[in-house]
Amino acid sequence: MGYGAHSGTCFGGHAEEGIVPPAQEGVISLVMSSDIDLPSGGVTAQADAPARATSDRGAATRGALLAAARDVFCEAGFAQAAVTDIVAKAGASVGSLYHHFNGKADLYLTLFEEFQVRQQERTREAINSVRDAGETDPMRQFIAGAGAYLNGCLAERDVARLFISGDGPPGFDRVMRQRLNKWARRNAALFHTADGGVDEALVVVLTGAMAGAVSEVSLSDDEEASRRMAGDIMAIVGTIRNPGTEQT
Repeated sequence: MGYGAHSGTCFGGHAEEGIVPPAQEGVISLVMSSDIDLPSGGVTAQADAPARATSDRGAATRGALLAAARDVFCEAGFAQAAVTDIVAKAGASVGSLYHHFNGKADLYLTLFEEFQVRQQERTREAINSVRDAGETDPMRQFIAGAGAYLNGCLAERDVARLFISGDGPPGFDRVMRQRLNKWARRNAALFHTADGGVDEALVVVLTGAMAGAVSEVSLSDDEEASRRMAGDIMAIVGTIRNPGTEQT
């Protein structure tokens, strides 16, 4: 389901105003997001026009290569996709591809990371929305964010299907497992037991439920049926409780 640096829609110290607190947003990340390292330096105010033009052209080429790679990967799969097909579709050269990316696997992983950024924003907005409306129940917050993620899989079913199809770069499965484990650990911060501990059993059940939901929704060929399935799954997930640890 995912491949990247590591999971975590957003985790860290103090939440900024309007941003979901780390423990609460973490429940939605699953194999669902990755942290992207952003440059810390600012933009030079006096950059000259030729440099800007070169940068703009490079960004346009990079974007065209990613769009072409998305189409080729979704049509042919990662293993069968050819670099020559990607550059031809992008109207670029093989040299320009290797100027911007390390190769086919780098294109795939960049597409995945960009998809996760979009999914991260969807879940953040959904959770913030219910929190702003006064919702404090962790499960309700989970349902809001998870539903937004599933809707994102439906909105971009071609790439969602690509990333969970099993047809990815070498090492994809290993990193996927690592991300799932990290997601589970971060989810633990949201679901507490009466004595202040972590409801690990509930975290495991929710992790498995969401993994299955993402797979079913993304791989289905019937969009309407997928939407009904997503709604039904969320309704069932919302009823899950651990009777041994639930606070009364």
